[in-house]
Amino acid sequence: MSSATNRKTLGAFAAGLMAATAMVTAASVLPSTPATAQNQLQAAAIDPSKGFADLVDRVMPAVVSVQVKYANVAAAEADDQGGSQKQLPNGMEDFFKQFPQFRNMPGMNGQGQGDNNEDQHPRGGMAMGSGFIISADGYAVTNNHVVKDADEVSVTMKDGTEYKATVIGTDPKTDLALIKIKADDKKFDHVSFTKEEPRVGDWVMAVGNPFGLGGTVTTGIVSALGRDIGSGPYDNFMQIDAAINRGNSGGPAFNLEGEVVGINTAIFSPSGGSVGIGFAIPASTAENVIESLKENGKVTRGWLGVQIQPVTEDIAESLGLKEAKGAIVANVTEDSPALAAGIKQGDTILKLDGKEISDSRDLSRKVAGIKPGDTVPMSVVRDGKTVVLDVKIGTMPDDPKMASGDAGKDDGEKSVSLAALGLKVAPAQDGAGVTVLEVAPDSAAAERGLKAGDTILEVAGTEVHTPSDVRTALKGNDKKRVLLLVKTDDGQRFVALPTAKG
Repeated sequence: MSSATNRKTLGAFAAGLMAATAMVTAASVLPSTPATAQNQLQAAAIDPSKGFADLVDRVMPAVVSVQVKYANVAAAEADDQGGSQKQLPNGMEDFFKQFPQFRNMPGMNGQGQGDNNEDQHPRGGMAMGSGFIISADGYAVTNNHVVKDADEVSVTMKDGTEYKATVIGTDPKTDLALIKIKADDKKFDHVSFTKEEPRVGDWVMAVGNPFGLGGTVTTGIVSALGRDIGSGPYDNFMQIDAAINRGNSGGPAFNLEGEVVGINTAIFSPSGGSVGIGFAIPASTAENVIESLKENGKVTRGWLGVQIQPVTEDIAESLGLKEAKGAIVANVTEDSPALAAGIKQGDTILKLDGKEISDSRDLSRKVAGIKPGDTVPMSVVRDGKTVVLDVKIGTMPDDPKMASGDAGKDDGEKSVSLAALGLKVAPAQDGAGVTVLEVAPDSAAAERGLKAGDTILEVAGTEVHTPSDVRTALKGNDKKRVLLLVKTDDGQRFVALPTAKG
């Protein structure tokens, strides 16, 4: 996948932005005149050649520093298993569960580097982040990882006024949170999300609380769109080069009209500091999530109930598709909307509600954005033909069940070498598929990640239960590549392998 290639090319750590420093106990702000409440802090676009001071004056009153307190740091770190640098694939750090040591002000050394020894943490702790107000009555947006597990939350305004706040709701899957400032009679300056999709090259201005310094402004451009950094199922980050650092988490990135185009969330960095590669949650994603949090205190997403994977060039060739686009169904969940609609294992989903599907992640985002209960058309390719199905989207369960495969029968056949595939297989103990015993080191199967212990469930769309079933399916395959459905410890996926015909 291109996203995996990008991650390998960058070869850097993805670090979260929330942290406090030993030198700062509260947000530092310069004296300013009291802000005047406005319905929205928007005006004509700024001319960058004349500087950004007017834009800063307009939006700064709506940006807040967020302080959180923990009664028990050990409890807040429980999910991190005592560690601060959990590794993700390709060397990326889990920035949603990062730097718990920075929550503990007394335990930090003079260089601002936290101790990684859990025993040195006292029972209490604090952290800092950023946020911005989106309504006159004090609703504000920040990151989930800023307020997660917090016992107390407060915000500091541009003029230094501090207010208590409550957490209305959080969404770990997008790392967003909605808080409410406790000030019943106060009317707050606020900003709104942009309705326009940003373009690569657009100016952006980031405002936030880096390293607890408060009210800091940096500028740059949109460097890229649609970034997948491996943080969750709905990754669709906007990459910006405006300098953002720890403590900027939850802060806004503005366009020249003073509208929020993104929420700063993560950086790529080998050292923990800014190297000009930052990631922000797009306004289009955030607005829907925040609206749901405000109405329900949680996010309700559409659910299809399939295990999917992208269509690679190899898979497209094995299926006879013209382009490597769409998402192929590797498994269908029991009692799911997909099963009720007639979606089958091996279907390649190309369109949903009239919109083309570029890959599996794109499908996940589009399904999640559909209101549960709505019925939408879905175009799939099945056995070389296009089929249109009407799918009634369900509500994503908290713990969706995965479908269980049908077990076949073991005919007692011993292990067999399949030289054409570079595999040695034997009947699975439960009769469902054939188990891979050996994989030739330099084979295409090894290159595509097959390993001993994997189970092949289908070959060229045909269920297999014995090595002879595999041979028969291979003989019936007239393409240069054969598509295998493989079950691993991580689930099911399709793998396309070249055959002797290739």
